[in-house]
Amino acid sequence: MADITVNLPDGSNRTLPEGSTALDLATDIGKRLAKDALIAVVDGAEVDLDATLSDGADVAIVTPDSDAGLHTLRHSTAHVLAQAVLELYPGSTFAIGPPITDGFYYDFDLPDGQTFSDEDLERIDAKMREIVRANQPFIRSELPAAEALELMSDHQYKQLIIEAVTGGDVDSELAGEAGGDTISFYRNTDDFVDMCVGPHVPATGRLQHFKLMRVAGAYWRGDEKNKMLQRIYGTAWADKKQLAAHLHRLEEAAKRDHRKLANDLDLLSFPSVLGGGLAVWHPKGALVRKQMEDYSRTRHEQGGYEFVYTPNLANGELFKTSGHLDFYADGMYPPMEMDNGTYYPKPMNCPMHCLIFGRGQRSYRELPLRLFELGTVYRYERAGTLHGLMRIRGFTQDDSHIYCTEDQLADEVASLLDFVLSVLQAFGFDEFEFKLSTRDPDKSVGSDEIWDHATDSLRAALERHGLDYSVSAGDAAFYGPKIDVDVKDAIGRSWQLSTIQADFNLPERFELEYVDADGSRKRPIMLHRALLGSIERFFGVLLEHYAGNFPTWLAPVQVAVLPVAEDHHEFGRSVMDRLAAAGVRAEFVGADGPLGKRIRNAKTQKLPYILVVGGDDVEADTVGVNPRGGEVERDVTVAEFIERIRAELNPPG
Repeated sequence: MADITVNLPDGSNRTLPEGSTALDLATDIGKRLAKDALIAVVDGAEVDLDATLSDGADVAIVTPDSDAGLHTLRHSTAHVLAQAVLELYPGSTFAIGPPITDGFYYDFDLPDGQTFSDEDLERIDAKMREIVRANQPFIRSELPAAEALELMSDHQYKQLIIEAVTGGDVDSELAGEAGGDTISFYRNTDDFVDMCVGPHVPATGRLQHFKLMRVAGAYWRGDEKNKMLQRIYGTAWADKKQLAAHLHRLEEAAKRDHRKLANDLDLLSFPSVLGGGLAVWHPKGALVRKQMEDYSRTRHEQGGYEFVYTPNLANGELFKTSGHLDFYADGMYPPMEMDNGTYYPKPMNCPMHCLIFGRGQRSYRELPLRLFELGTVYRYERAGTLHGLMRIRGFTQDDSHIYCTEDQLADEVASLLDFVLSVLQAFGFDEFEFKLSTRDPDKSVGSDEIWDHATDSLRAALERHGLDYSVSAGDAAFYGPKIDVDVKDAIGRSWQLSTIQADFNLPERFELEYVDADGSRKRPIMLHRALLGSIERFFGVLLEHYAGNFPTWLAPVQVAVLPVAEDHHEFGRSVMDRLAAAGVRAEFVGADGPLGKRIRNAKTQKLPYILVVGGDDVEADTVGVNPRGGEVERDVTVAEFIERIRAELNPPG
């Protein structure tokens, strides 16, 4: 039998007998790798370990300690979930079950209107572990579409997927279920088979570390006109330690849930009578928001931005010009018919900023022109997607649009990165991830030259700052490349916050021009720049990042003054007045209950400082300082405390 040679990721190669599989290669490299191997990547395509290798192939073995490995573990665990449900609930059927960030889900349709309960999850978990212990192999097969439809005759959603795939009507979720006119399947036993492009782990015994999390409703294909299915979410990891760490992170996240903290700290609320996705800000929450917005305004003023204000609704003709009615209508609220036209609540500020730029003749001497607005916009988010402040229907963007020449673009982007990072650092973030999204040649406007120049300018700005970044090829919007900035919060979660986006489309649509030095008329390049993103969402991220323990400069109440007894009220109020005169947000908590209880209540409000004053303090002009998370100090003079706290009243830097 002839030999074949395959190439490994490190540049080396291996010679194997003809007919060898990916698992044979892993075994030839080492027993440990063969034990850990899940799938392989052959010439860029993921395959099962029993796939036969060809001469000259580039091969990488995928193990659980990689993103691809975790993806495979989660995908395979979703199949085991489906197998367990179909065995436990006769007459049930299944729809789709993809891997997702940190886990997986599967959608089910139960007979007679049944729904899953928490007890059902325990029962399903036990059945899944039984399947795992059986170490059932995942066996791949392929069938023509007609035979695939017959095989799935008891499962209407699978048949709909087959019809969609073979008819070319495939969305991103369904694309992972099958492919082309030939449909691939994976069978675990004689009784369970699921359609899927794969690949999967060799056998169910590799799927030890998972947990079912919750049940939710989900419309078939995400369309509220379709039937509501039962969705079971789970998480799966490479080992017990990773699973435990993830569950701990979830516990921490639950404690930090901004909706709960906002209620506990009396910051804001979502009255049902107001409607979904709309918040009202209570005085304390509004005070924090004011600090955020005031800081943003100050930094923009210092950064050479010009402030503008635009209305909350506009004639539909504006959104026809901008193109929003062509490509964003589903995200807009319905029109309002008025006597002089059709009006819409604005989903974006950028069209109105273009109107400001286009007012009168512009000279190259005016560029770059940086417009800034804290502008409230309204977007129709489906009810099932709303999530506190993180997904909301009415919100305020710290929106900037910069109009510049091609020659100014590189320096402007570099300056923007400095600006963005310094502001985010002032709010307490110090871990960042950067992503550069580049052109999809089939879905873009603008010349090759301007795309190349803009992309190179964004890339150069990242590299000038020495920043590591990933590239999402073809992921840019049709109108220009962009940089996304993610931050990591206190428990390691990533939040996409800031964006710097080049735009060649709107200047063209609005026919924006400036007069260059040689008298010619040219189009400016437009940069969209969201820094905090939306004030509401950023507030929610901050609230969870700090678990409600805002730094002193942001805290709605910075100091509470507690007299030990009524005899100390007068002195306590004088301390509060002196704090207020120094610019400190202080409140007085009178001696109408036990001191210990009042201190505990103040601590539940997560105040930076609690000051206790008693008889000795009245005589010595001192206070007892109880700092959040620190040791209690006695006999601190009022003047000394005021001097200390002054340093914390302004943002860092």
